[in-house]
Amino acid sequence: MRHALITGTAGFIGFHLARRLLAEGWRVTGYDGMTDYYDVALKRRRHQVLLQSEGFAAHEGMLEDSARFDAVADAAAPDVIVHLAAQAGVRYSLENPRAYLEANVMGTFTVMEAARRHGVAHLLMASTSSVYGANTELPYAETHKADRPLTIYAATKKANEAMGHAWAHLHRIPVTMFRFFTVYGPWGRPDMALFKFTRGILEGTPIDIYNHGDMWRDFTYVDDLVRGIALLIDTPPPPPGAPRPDIAGDTLSDAAPWRVVNIGNSESVRLLDFVEAIEAATGRRAIRNLMDMQPGDVPATWADSTLLRALTGYGPETKVAEGVAQFVGWYRDYYQI
Repeated sequence: MRHALITGTAGFIGFHLARRLLAEGWRVTGYDGMTDYYDVALKRRRHQVLLQSEGFAAHEGMLEDSARFDAVADAAAPDVIVHLAAQAGVRYSLENPRAYLEANVMGTFTVMEAARRHGVAHLLMASTSSVYGANTELPYAETHKADRPLTIYAATKKANEAMGHAWAHLHRIPVTMFRFFTVYGPWGRPDMALFKFTRGILEGTPIDIYNHGDMWRDFTYVDDLVRGIALLIDTPPPPPGAPRPDIAGDTLSDAAPWRVVNIGNSESVRLLDFVEAIEAATGRRAIRNLMDMQPGDVPATWADSTLLRALTGYGPETKVAEGVAQFVGWYRDYYQI
């Protein structure tokens, strides 16, 4: 039975990945800081669901507490580590940038050190589509420049990619970085657009729609995302000198067993169309508060997921109407509406 250590298992994506791996027969050790960035009760409910599986063990602690994390990693002796824990949220990074440096840079260093000590078969770490920043060439391909971040959140994630490459080169640990694109679905984060829009529509309160709704996002359903991650676990980048796959646009490094992969739905959807999908799923009309663009936002994201398909034979495909309906159903059930 293979064993995965996943950081952020009480978080949105970590919860879904842990549940998928457990269903596939893995043992999973989860580690989460249970920070109060959003509703801790929701995080604890996620862990309660996972703890119904005998293969799951939960641990609480901050990644900045390296001694605590090291003790958990030493006891687990994992085959792979999937690092998903982070201080998330583009807008919150405008208010509290220091939290992003501490969690996303120092915390990631703690995880990489544990991977080095245990010589894991594969270290996979989350990045974000936000690293593309001021790049205006669409759809975003992994080979595009991503050196002009617009927020400290994006800057810390770009730093993680560089740190991962250095660690892969120095210690020959296979490292895969994956860039997420606007993930949504059941058990989502309350600070994300879908959650806030659904709550506002059901409560009959105004919802804030930035750039007057003239924004485009590559909305990626969470089940599609974690399926992509699970498939990438078994696709570690080979070391320099080893046979290399002949894939156009591959980001495999010449100096390290390292690559970066987009995981997106490969379809850019207008924000107002996203709102209309929520209205259809709830059966109610939104009270729209149209606002200007916020600092750090970009007008459009759109993933080129060709590399993911070439490596795994899979690409996300859930349509927004279907994914939104799944979320609204979960939301009504969870909050008994």
